[in-house]
Amino acid sequence: MQNEIKISKFLSLILRHNPNKIGITLDENGWVKVDILLENLKKANVYLSFDELKELVENNNKKRFAFDGDFKKIRASQGHSLEIDLDYQEQKPPDILFHGTSTEHLKLIRSQGLNKMKRHHVHLSQDETTALQVGKRHGTPIILKVNSIGMFNDGFAFYLSENNVWLTEFVPIKYLQIDD
Repeated sequence: MQNEIKISKFLSLILRHNPNKIGITLDENGWVKVDILLENLKKANVYLSFDELKELVENNNKKRFAFDGDFKKIRASQGHSLEIDLDYQEQKPPDILFHGTSTEHLKLIRSQGLNKMKRHHVHLSQDETTALQVGKRHGTPIILKVNSIGMFNDGFAFYLSENNVWLTEFVPIKYLQIDD
């Protein structure tokens, strides 16, 4: 299990932030050919068969990675710091979405709203449990409620990633409910 987590984190680094680390190039939509990925992973002393990669993608609890329809290409589902067009279509969100963060970030959030920071989008969850898990990764967790339908009605775009994370460019303060 530890090895799977280690490989998953390494794949996240490669497919979201630094493909050059193993000498690969992502296309404009974040895809890389599976055979090229596996070959270059081997050169970096990360030995992974296609079946192991497929199992890692299928069993990843966060569904961080996705194959194309014929399993010839792979990409990260979201969270890129690279300039990638994931080609997601705008969708109407649920009335309320949630954002997990840490209490240390509240001062900045209260003054600026939710910013995407170094990512392409602000990540939002459909349920509080998932948001809480996200918040725990950053320190003492707090869950923010987002009036997503209000934002949508006011013209803000929302997208749903392949792994069911809601994405938007920015969440202004007026759409946030912070219970601390």
